Amino acid sequence: MNKVTIYDTTLRDGAQGEGINFSLPAKMRIVRSLDEFGIDYIEGGFAASNPKDMEFFEEMKKMPLKHARLAAFGSTRRASFTAETDPGLAAILQTEAPVATLFGKSWLLHVEQVLKTTADENLKMIADSVRYLKSKGKEVIYDAEHFFDGYLDNPAYALQTLEAAAAAGADALVVCDTNGGRMTSEIVKITAVVAKQFPKAVLGIHAHNDADVAVANSLAAVEAGASMVQGTLNGYGERTGNANLCSIIPGLVLKLGCDATCAANLANLRSLSLLLDEIADQRPLKSRPYVGESAFAHKAGMHVDAVSKASQSFEHIDPAVVGNERRILMSELSGASNVRLKTGEMGLDFQKDAPAVRDILQRLEHMEKSGYAFESADASFKLLVQKVLKRHKPFFDLEGFSVVVQKDDAESKATTVATIKINVKGQTELTAGEGDGPVDALNDALRKVLRRFYPAVDTVVLQDYHVRILDPETATRATTRVLIDSSDGREHWGTVGVSTNIIEASWEALLDSVEYKLFLDEKRRVAQEQPKD
Repeated sequence: MNKVTIYDTTLRDGAQGEGINFSLPAKMRIVRSLDEFGIDYIEGGFAASNPKDMEFFEEMKKMPLKHARLAAFGSTRRASFTAETDPGLAAILQTEAPVATLFGKSWLLHVEQVLKTTADENLKMIADSVRYLKSKGKEVIYDAEHFFDGYLDNPAYALQTLEAAAAAGADALVVCDTNGGRMTSEIVKITAVVAKQFPKAVLGIHAHNDADVAVANSLAAVEAGASMVQGTLNGYGERTGNANLCSIIPGLVLKLGCDATCAANLANLRSLSLLLDEIADQRPLKSRPYVGESAFAHKAGMHVDAVSKASQSFEHIDPAVVGNERRILMSELSGASNVRLKTGEMGLDFQKDAPAVRDILQRLEHMEKSGYAFESADASFKLLVQKVLKRHKPFFDLEGFSVVVQKDDAESKATTVATIKINVKGQTELTAGEGDGPVDALNDALRKVLRRFYPAVDTVVLQDYHVRILDPETATRATTRVLIDSSDGREHWGTVGVSTNIIEASWEALLDSVEYKLFLDEKRRVAQEQPKD
């Protein structure tokens, strides 16, 4: 197997993505996670760009890494400085990082119109910078910026820039598709030329995703001779992002059969991806390959039936290999197989032609015609099954609720008060709650009543609230679908409510959210009380 090293630039290139901003503690946490996962190189930041990056490198001096090597990023010397007097190179040395990653220009357009220098001077800038950092005992990785664009413009000069770095002692030569616009066929052809020209060099690929082929380009470059891949977790990065390591790593290991240190920890890939989203305060993209929530989600009845018989029929890998899991979605496309597999998760075992399966399907189809969607509302579906099977035992009964929104004048803030009347264990309770809006007020009132009977409701956190208008052409009379995501710290679940009244739809989803928590706790209690063999 070909050995491939993984170079992560999430803390530098990834942080350049719109809406991404890592605090110092967050960067330290990310580094620890990347190191534990087995990433070979971690780029900590642009040494001369801002005080926050330098503060990070100062902190890293106190935290030795178990496996990864820390890299400081910077540019070749400026035309007006020598290597010894260049402030950017001095900043790299100040970080005390064992690896220096230098970027230099490969495209004459940049050399002449951006740097405002000559082609010969640019070659000297590259060689002087690499040679100087090598003399200081650094491992030097040379990033040939805009290499593919430069090669297509002037192949001879682009290769001369790599030769300048190699002759000066660079430990690795990385060809970069900085604009992210090159097609995979171009990447393969040009990378193969470089691999042939520099057979003894460690050759790397650094791709951006502007044409949505960064992952494909990175994998293809490895097949063409590269043995180092640079990228970011979840594809974070400027514009449309960098090559996504969460897709590249399993692609290298599982598809190309490459050897990578982090292969041993592949089962932690999804959790690492989710950790980055959490730290970056980004909503996880469900459709991400390998690690996304929908990566192994099956909706069509025929697909579910097939995957239940032979998983490889609609799953290109075992989800568990990357720390993911199969999900069966319930919708109007569902068949008996969906119902049996989904209810199987609840511990219910039905034959294919069981009347209960038919009853559940009929109820499901009827509700979806009314606007319900259970794909992201597993909890509501499971409660629905209990009701169809006449096994549902309500933990409380609603006798009525009212919501009052009051705004005194144009300048004042609206206040909301919700009053609910429910019966819990034979006792009728009437309580009011306040909130920033109707749903918040109803949630406050419901918890005030229930916490005396079911203290565990206080562990339920409403993590997200989605509203969708199903028939906007009917204007204010439109049917509204509300989805609520909840968690008790141990499990995560979704619930749904539908009505032409947004408050009623919200109440329905809120009710299912709390009921499902009580349903879960009851199941756990019963399981604990059952005698063990």
